Amino acid sequence: MRVIAYLGSHKLAMLIAFALLLGCAATDLALPYFTSNIVDVGIQQAGVDHVATEQMSSATHDAVAERLSGEDAALFAESYQLTDEVGADSASTASTGTLYALTPFGHAHISDLDRLLAAPLAAIHLTATEASGADDALLFQQGIAAARAEYELLGYDATAIQQGYLLRTGLFMLLIAAANMGANILVGLVAARTGARIGYDLRAGLFSRIVSFSDAEIDRFSAASLITRGTNDVTLVQNVCIMLVRMVFYAPILAIGGIVMVMATNASMGWVVVAAIGAVFVMIAVLFKLAMPKFRIMQKLIDRVNLVAREMLTGMAVVRAFDRQAHEEARFDAASKKLMGAQLFTNRVMTFMMPTMMLIMNVTSVAIVWVGASYIDAGFIQTGDLIAFITYAMVIIMSFLIIGMMAIMLPRADVAAARIDEVLASEPSITDPPAALVRRAPEEVENAGVRIVFDGVRFCYDADAERALDGVSFIAEPGSTLALIGATGSGKSTVLKLLMRFYDVDEGSITVDGADVRAMDQAALRSLFGYVPQKAFLFSGTVRTNVAYSDETMDDDVVTTALDAAQASAFVDAFPEGLDHEIAQGGANVSGGQRQRLAIARALARRARAYLLDDSFSALDYRTDAALRAALARYGANSTRIIVAQRVATIRDADRIVVLDEGKVAGIGTHEELLASCEEYRQIALPQLNEEELACIEAGKGTR
Repeated sequence: MRVIAYLGSHKLAMLIAFALLLGCAATDLALPYFTSNIVDVGIQQAGVDHVATEQMSSATHDAVAERLSGEDAALFAESYQLTDEVGADSASTASTGTLYALTPFGHAHISDLDRLLAAPLAAIHLTATEASGADDALLFQQGIAAARAEYELLGYDATAIQQGYLLRTGLFMLLIAAANMGANILVGLVAARTGARIGYDLRAGLFSRIVSFSDAEIDRFSAASLITRGTNDVTLVQNVCIMLVRMVFYAPILAIGGIVMVMATNASMGWVVVAAIGAVFVMIAVLFKLAMPKFRIMQKLIDRVNLVAREMLTGMAVVRAFDRQAHEEARFDAASKKLMGAQLFTNRVMTFMMPTMMLIMNVTSVAIVWVGASYIDAGFIQTGDLIAFITYAMVIIMSFLIIGMMAIMLPRADVAAARIDEVLASEPSITDPPAALVRRAPEEVENAGVRIVFDGVRFCYDADAERALDGVSFIAEPGSTLALIGATGSGKSTVLKLLMRFYDVDEGSITVDGADVRAMDQAALRSLFGYVPQKAFLFSGTVRTNVAYSDETMDDDVVTTALDAAQASAFVDAFPEGLDHEIAQGGANVSGGQRQRLAIARALARRARAYLLDDSFSALDYRTDAALRAALARYGANSTRIIVAQRVATIRDADRIVVLDEGKVAGIGTHEELLASCEEYRQIALPQLNEEELACIEAGKGTR
């Protein structure tokens, strides 16, 4: 079991917990024993717990000695010695003569003395009818009655004896209960800390592993499933680990101890407990058979609910725009109903557990009382023993019930643990080679551009899918602007993802300053780039923390300069808090254009050697677009700039334009060259040109 393996990594905590659980079991099992003594000794025997009295009159001593011989006589003679004290009859105040007191040797052999003196004392103090027991248990009770008579003869206060015993036993029980409470608190603390640590380690491991994943692994697991595994699954494993320490590890200890105590109390009634345990296992087997199939699919249903909810919340604007609220509610309702159905089924099955358990326990109690009553009547056991036997039987049954319940819960937790381990065991497809090249720019050329070369690059996202790129080759020189344009799905964004090593090429190569990106350290490679993704994403925080994301110690001057270049200063200055203006998760409280400009500022603030802008001007008006491109040319004059765009106006001034068509290079050149030579570019550009530009093209004069 994977859950057990998680606990195995905390061996010291488990040893401490096991020792504390032994203490809990010892105290739990001791309380019924002392409760039995309260009833039997404290109440029925008036506090007299041994046949061998602390003191004995000379007449009784001599009478007992006459009835003993051999080793018994020697044991008795060594156990009592004559004292100078004189006793008195409590009824007539007549002298009873000198007294014999129990010696330390007698205290050490008190059990042997109880057996030895029961019959003689019963014969001395009880009538022939009363002293007729042949059974050891009945003879012991007669011996206790005779001991009480001896104490009364010596003038002892019977009430004081009884109250003294009850007080001593009660105080001792309170100490045991306090020790039990302390041990339980410590076990709970150890279990909680261990469970919390396991949860922390799993979450940290998952997050670290997910961060190292490429887009391929994220797509394979899905974001919704990864979120479920990092939250719901980890919480389930954490809670089960706590229950294992607190309950499952404790149940066998308590069950074994209960069985030992039952056998010590009265082994002849053990068959009742065995029958009850058998009934518990039958009940658990039936529940296990019914509930387990639903437990296995429940985690996948939770994934589905999370997926639908995440899609609906993320795309709320689209949902509202197309008035599809009812449709999305129906989707969520369908997914939620399936989960609810599985949960209701398992819950309904499990509701039978407690009533059935109570029935088994009550029937067991009745059976024990029924059988035990005849034993009490025959003198084999006392009432307190019967009470203790019932308590121990309930402890044993409950222990096996806990084991059975966890046998149902553990497989579900094991499914969750397997899902967690599946992520942890997945190796990222994008890894650094053993001897990775670390290419960092020297300080004196920190802002110098890089030379990027795509040479015959082929790539597809799935093995069975069509190629996203097929034989793509081009060069982006330092200090130049290279633009990528093409129809939707032509592979423009894929080019940037391969350059950033979010994926690795299938064939061909991509080099940066002559080094293959697959031979470079990922962190060193990505430190060369200022990347703006197609979907501008902002983190919850402030304008400052978002722009300074690459370096949280970044000076405000650098942040402000980047905002100026990104044409974002105007609206940031309009915020009352300025750079400290709060940004909601995903940038939900700013417009699309503002979000894009802040994302561009974040890339510019890095002072990278190459800027990769993936359709990052789509939400900007033409004036802002032109101003931003002009500022970008000044801000990163020496850097390499690769711009993905759909608008011709955005890329017409680029040094080189690469036209992609269905993953292949359809043409490379300047705006004018492509208008003259590339039909694919003409199809994209002509609908976006004004009449004057179109007339120039027709006249063969170009478009500048």
